[in-house]
Amino acid sequence: MELRSGRTLRLGPPLGARRRCRQRTCPCCDTDGVDHISGLPDDLLFQVLVRLRCARAAAHTSLLSRRWRGLWRHLSELSFRGITPGALDTALGQVARTDLCLLDIDVPESHRYSAAGVASLLSTAARLAPVVLSVVVRGDINDHDIPVEVPIFNRATSMKLDVQNLYLIPPAQGGEFTVLEKLSISSCQVDRGFLVSQCPRLRVLELSHCWRLGIIMVHSTTIEELVIDGNGWIGGIDIAAPALKKFTMSTYMDWDFNVSFLAPMVKDLSWWCLCDFRNVGLSEMGRLCHLDLWMEKSTCGLGLTIEMDIPPDTDRDLMKQIAQLPNFSLLRLYLLPRGHVFGAMILNLLGICTTIRSLKLVIALPWMDNACLQNCPCDQLQDWRNQNISLMALEEVAIENLQGSGHEIDFVKLVFRCAPLMKRMTVKLAPEVLPSSRECKEICDIFKANPSVKCYLYSSCGEQVVFA
Repeated sequence: MELRSGRTLRLGPPLGARRRCRQRTCPCCDTDGVDHISGLPDDLLFQVLVRLRCARAAAHTSLLSRRWRGLWRHLSELSFRGITPGALDTALGQVARTDLCLLDIDVPESHRYSAAGVASLLSTAARLAPVVLSVVVRGDINDHDIPVEVPIFNRATSMKLDVQNLYLIPPAQGGEFTVLEKLSISSCQVDRGFLVSQCPRLRVLELSHCWRLGIIMVHSTTIEELVIDGNGWIGGIDIAAPALKKFTMSTYMDWDFNVSFLAPMVKDLSWWCLCDFRNVGLSEMGRLCHLDLWMEKSTCGLGLTIEMDIPPDTDRDLMKQIAQLPNFSLLRLYLLPRGHVFGAMILNLLGICTTIRSLKLVIALPWMDNACLQNCPCDQLQDWRNQNISLMALEEVAIENLQGSGHEIDFVKLVFRCAPLMKRMTVKLAPEVLPSSRECKEICDIFKANPSVKCYLYSSCGEQVVFA
């Protein structure tokens, strides 16, 4: 058919005929049957294979054409995931390059490595000299005390070693990871000397779910970010890092936990610790369960989870330890009162932490009805209700799960009296306290008596209670 423009339009066969005549063609071939992709230069073919993000998929391209066969061996980025240890060893032995940009290994959890097997794997990986290395394997728990030497990776700037159940040590012959900037070690025991001393340019160190660390010591002039996450019971930290900007710790405090922390440039701080409640106490009644330090918009915060129970046999003075902390302006208290009076204890804490600007108090809901024993020491200091301490910095207070008991009402009154510059008070009632109850009315009366403070009252389901 000739168009007005003079061009000729060729009509194909009818639809049914096209279905009958359709032939299977190679994905890399045009309709004329010619393989146009395989004729491209090697550099372009390498770019195609790299985008597959999988060494096994790259190797399978040889099924399309002999031209693709073996090209994967020359790729600069290799990722081996979901592969058996035997197949992995074979594949690594065929890699032609010794200057990889990326080597990513993740063996399925169903396959377990011996300590010798991991040592061999790391030695092979070091021969390939990757810039970025990631190794995720599961070791045999029976080999957990057998040292596995980590060889020197001369070109590596980033290393992730997730070697479950095994014990990593630095290279016996010494040497340094001269260009390593980021090191992440997970799920294993690691020699503490390996962490910093042999990494002169290390900027980021991450330890996750490691064990037997004892006292974690990081003395470095280059490190900027330090993450310690879920590493069992540790005996303490000894940090001297003038360039450190971000510090995150979530761990368990041992009985003799000690802290030495020198990092004047830190801006992002998050510190959560679970401790045996027998090793520290508050006044005569409180036992510390969790400790949480953080920074928020350049201000320091402290979070404490306190379980109130009968006094332990040995009670240490946590207040003196808190007084040694840098000034912080945010305080979060998570109380497990078990029916005890907590006003005196919190008053003591607020008297020490005079820089607090924002206080959040979360009262844990009781599992069962608890009441103090007769002559319980929690309320022997009756004069706390009449004390007047200066809380000039306190501007915001939030209380959750307030039941409206007598000592709780007294505590709310005390806060209003001692914080003349307070701007905002928010109270959320416990589920058993209804907006029509006497306890709710008492809180409303306190709010009405302090019109200069913006007061907000909510039921347990989050609905605002109108009291004006």
